[in-house]
Amino acid sequence: MNSKEKLVVEVVRARNLMPKDGKGSSSAFVEVEFENQRQRTQVKRKDLNPVWKEKLVFNVNDVAELRYRAVEINVFNERKSGSNRNFLGKVRISCSNIVREVEEIAQLYTLEKRSLFSNVRGEISLKLYLSTKEQTKKGNGNEAATSSTFVKKPNNMHLQATSGSFTLQPQQQQRQQQKQLTQDNKWPQPPRQQSKPVEPNPSEIKPVVFTTGPGPSIRTSNIVGVGGGGGGTGGFSSSGLNEFTLKETSPHLGGEPTKKDKTSSTYDLVEQMMYLYVRVVKGRVFSIFGGGEVVAEVKLGNYRGLTKRASLSNPEWNQVFAFSKDSIQSSMVEIFVKENNKDDYLGRIWFDLNEVPKRVPPDSQLAPQWYRMEDKKGEKTKGGEVMVSVWFGTQTDEAFAEAWHSKSANVHFDGICSIKSKVYLSPKLWYLRVTIIEAQDIVPVEKGSTMAKFSELSAKAQVGNQVLKTRVAPAMANRTLSNPFWNEDLMFVVAEPFEDYLMLSVENRIGPGRDNILGRVLIPVKSIERRLGDEPTVSKWFTLDTHYNNMGLTEPKVVTRFGSRIHLRLSLDGGYHVLDESTMYSSDVRPTAKQLWKPQIGALEMGILGATGLTSMKIKQGKGGSTDAYCVAKYGQKWVRTRTVIDSLAPKWNEQYSWEVFDPCTIITIGVFDNSHTDKSAGAGVGARDSLIGKIRIRLSTLESNRVYTHSYPLLMLHTSGVKKMGELHLAIRFTCANMANVLHMYPLPLLPRMHYVLPLSVNQLESLRYQAMNVVATRLSRAEPPLGREVVEYMLDHGSHMWSMRRSKANFFRIVSVLSTGIALWKWVESVRNWQKPVHTVLFVVFFLVLDIFPELILPFIFLCLSLTGLWRYPWRPRHPPHMDTRLSCAETVYGDELDEEFDTFPTRRSADIVRVRYDRLRSVAGRIQSVVGDLATQSERLQALLSWRDPRATVLFMVVCLVVAVGFYAVPFRVVVGFWGLYALRPPRFKSKLPSPALSFFRRLPSKADTLL
Repeated sequence: MNSKEKLVVEVVRARNLMPKDGKGSSSAFVEVEFENQRQRTQVKRKDLNPVWKEKLVFNVNDVAELRYRAVEINVFNERKSGSNRNFLGKVRISCSNIVREVEEIAQLYTLEKRSLFSNVRGEISLKLYLSTKEQTKKGNGNEAATSSTFVKKPNNMHLQATSGSFTLQPQQQQRQQQKQLTQDNKWPQPPRQQSKPVEPNPSEIKPVVFTTGPGPSIRTSNIVGVGGGGGGTGGFSSSGLNEFTLKETSPHLGGEPTKKDKTSSTYDLVEQMMYLYVRVVKGRVFSIFGGGEVVAEVKLGNYRGLTKRASLSNPEWNQVFAFSKDSIQSSMVEIFVKENNKDDYLGRIWFDLNEVPKRVPPDSQLAPQWYRMEDKKGEKTKGGEVMVSVWFGTQTDEAFAEAWHSKSANVHFDGICSIKSKVYLSPKLWYLRVTIIEAQDIVPVEKGSTMAKFSELSAKAQVGNQVLKTRVAPAMANRTLSNPFWNEDLMFVVAEPFEDYLMLSVENRIGPGRDNILGRVLIPVKSIERRLGDEPTVSKWFTLDTHYNNMGLTEPKVVTRFGSRIHLRLSLDGGYHVLDESTMYSSDVRPTAKQLWKPQIGALEMGILGATGLTSMKIKQGKGGSTDAYCVAKYGQKWVRTRTVIDSLAPKWNEQYSWEVFDPCTIITIGVFDNSHTDKSAGAGVGARDSLIGKIRIRLSTLESNRVYTHSYPLLMLHTSGVKKMGELHLAIRFTCANMANVLHMYPLPLLPRMHYVLPLSVNQLESLRYQAMNVVATRLSRAEPPLGREVVEYMLDHGSHMWSMRRSKANFFRIVSVLSTGIALWKWVESVRNWQKPVHTVLFVVFFLVLDIFPELILPFIFLCLSLTGLWRYPWRPRHPPHMDTRLSCAETVYGDELDEEFDTFPTRRSADIVRVRYDRLRSVAGRIQSVVGDLATQSERLQALLSWRDPRATVLFMVVCLVVAVGFYAVPFRVVVGFWGLYALRPPRFKSKLPSPALSFFRRLPSKADTLL
């Protein structure tokens, strides 16, 4: 009987397929079989994440019998030569739960193996439903079924889909597939509102498509980093697919074979940018009466640059003006000499740009020449002379860094210094260890005091704004109250040059918040002994100056019979690395003392090309939204800051920097900021703070040696409204190493210097010292010119990473789950083998187990061989791109607004009591779950202790008897036989198993714990 209803199998897409073409990719198609009917989709060339969206319609003989039928879906890779094909996976779906057309929803199925030796991975998204509207395709079932959702045929292009192949050329075919992929994944949007996100239809493909941030995108976590063969993008490269993913770029770097020049060996990671340079040196013989000041004006089209004021008698400016080639609006450049604050000029010269020479370093600088200037009438007799040089050059020119740039014409004079590129060096930091041992003959306050005893004596040490105190000296039988004993270590962070003093004082607490100073001593930090190892320095006695009142002021000295003194051991520890950033993403792990440094193993070169799509950070009068962006990179002690590109949402820096690398397992941090000191009307001043745009981190150990990585990195910022993409940063990175053996030798060495393990610091000490080190670095860099703001330093060093965040806690939990998922999957596989769910696998496992039981010496070699072969097997699918900020891993896409508000809240909180109460209740609920887990772990541990604790006498006796019998059994029976019989017993068929728990497990669960004694 023929039914009008048809079974529709809509093949939506697949992801993370196994590459089978030998080049890291696959040309996949899907073949569906139902009741002797077979249809297939089209072939998606070179795509491990193909998208079909094709409907395959099958006749249903009897709808009543449909629930006893099944649909078999096979995924194959089509080879180029011959009719052979490679198996990529299969799915068998029962028709017992088939829904009607309006109720269908996409489901994600894991691809299964066809046999034991099949190499399969990935997932496929399908829709199965009954429909009366669809019609079956007439023709041979082996022909490719055309889909109603395929590409619309353009008028100027003829496209055929026969036998899974296209008539387009390979390049056209690839572009057409990419275009179709982009079109298929666009969400429905209202007309003329392309920028607003639209909520997805619940019937869409929820397991594959997800919404990230402002707009929807497609999950590509398994695409980027796996890639196709060779140097392709390895997945989706269209900007419309996922705005938070890494994209590979192809900039025209200076080191390309067709564009090599003399600077290609030094500046081969940036694009060359041409500039017109005008150097105005000095002038002479100006026909003007009286004294005064003159300035030189360089004019090119609408751009004007003014020199500083100089004396009329002998004017010297020696300033360079740089005009970007894309901003040249005239065919000549003019130079005027004017009196200060007057419009009329004294003289003028001009140069035709077609006659200007081009200079390429390392050529010497163009020598300036004297040019006679013409006056207003065009005569050159009274105009005077000016020394000028004009040339075309690139950003590699020596004059580029200090030149006045045409795009900074609107920057006020006070902000000019803040837009130049600079290199900063962090101060050399040391740990100052102050061991306060004891004090002797502490003299009480002057005569007339009511204090009769020293009950709460403590010592306080201060270096700069760092203050630490010891505990109150305990009372000891062999010591009097005037001879307190502490023996405590206090750690401080100091920076070279040592200009601070160590101030030590002994205090007595006489009331809440009231301390009476009994003596103090000042010690210059530069006089303290430096040490490189853990050998203790010689302790010294220092005399305390007791002539201070409670306000710290010096009082007239009087002759005393007793002299108070304090016993100290001081040292500057150079064997530590002073941590100013977290060890998880540290850029330098060398000790402070240069004598302990290991040799350099390589070099890191980075070209900061530019940024695109930046968000407007401020409003300028008459211009609307604007951004004055600059980039900061930090690695080791070296900080680099690019120049500020004024009023541009797509700035181009094209600046190249290099760092020495001493350890490959370090991270470089790059941040983008908006300069708030450029516009005087925008509130720029001394206290102005630069706005944060975003940052990225790149671990050097993930980079291949001597390879240039050119990518655009998304700049992501977490706001109270959610994660937001602020733009994209374009970089070119290369890590070079001269000797690979030296790099590999670093891996088995300790991460931190030796002192961190010989004399370890506590976690609280490290956090406190890191905060102090960050303050010292921020203070020093804020005193540079141009200053590097404190907000920039704190953002680059992740100042607030230790603060509580529900989002970070969930992210760390999911990280643990992800790590344990491999073990859980292995345990599930063992359970399936033990339960004979796949008899073939179980039989093979039993044979393998018996072989290892007979030859136990093969166990360890087999394990390590499997690990080695697994790594070798995964080599073709290794990550091809540097890591970047992952919004899914950070739980930034699914975070709630209240959690973000809590994360951005200050410490202590400034929220209302009701909000704090809600958050406290939420934290209590989370802590309650953690408490339950910890309680269960404690219960199981106490049951183990109860086996021999005689808390349950009968259980202990029973356990002792069983242990005695087992001991005799192990003595009489060889260990291999015991293991073999145990394995066979555990792998017995299900018909011989009981669903009840084993006697040993039941016995263990009956053991007592201390949970019943808790209040």
